[in-house]
Amino acid sequence: MLKEIFTPAKILINLESTEKDEAFAEILENMISSQPQINRSEAMDALEERESKMSTGILPGIAVPHTLCKSVKGLEGAIAISKEGIDYDSLDKKLVHIVFMFLFEPGETEKHLKLMKELASILQNPDFYTEIMSQTTAQGVYEAICRFEQNLDLI
Repeated sequence: MLKEIFTPAKILINLESTEKDEAFAEILENMISSQPQINRSEAMDALEERESKMSTGILPGIAVPHTLCKSVKGLEGAIAISKEGIDYDSLDKKLVHIVFMFLFEPGETEKHLKLMKELASILQNPDFYTEIMSQTTAQGVYEAICRFEQNLDLI
């Protein structure tokens, strides 16, 4: 499922933003370029509201902002990688280097839960973070995700 969502076109390899809100805006621009029906301000407001409840910077170096968004059909996702790191107000108070962003259409609860479960399973593998951070192209990140996802299917 992840490989269908995170195609190379939806992977930002050199995120420029160093602050959370700026990063959200930069990642949203990438999503909107391939899905122009997404309402930028609606998506940004929904992400910020979700983030105000609890930080989605949930693992060392990793954040998973996700929210419902009425202008999205089904679900959309993007990955952003920051070599410098993002001041994210993460739970561990450290910089975030990989952001997995998801926007879900209201009513897509089953897909939302399935996707989050699959991502959580991959994130449990300590090699995943290292592998993603070592990639220098969006295609390399995509291929790494495919390998880790395939290994999940074998378990």
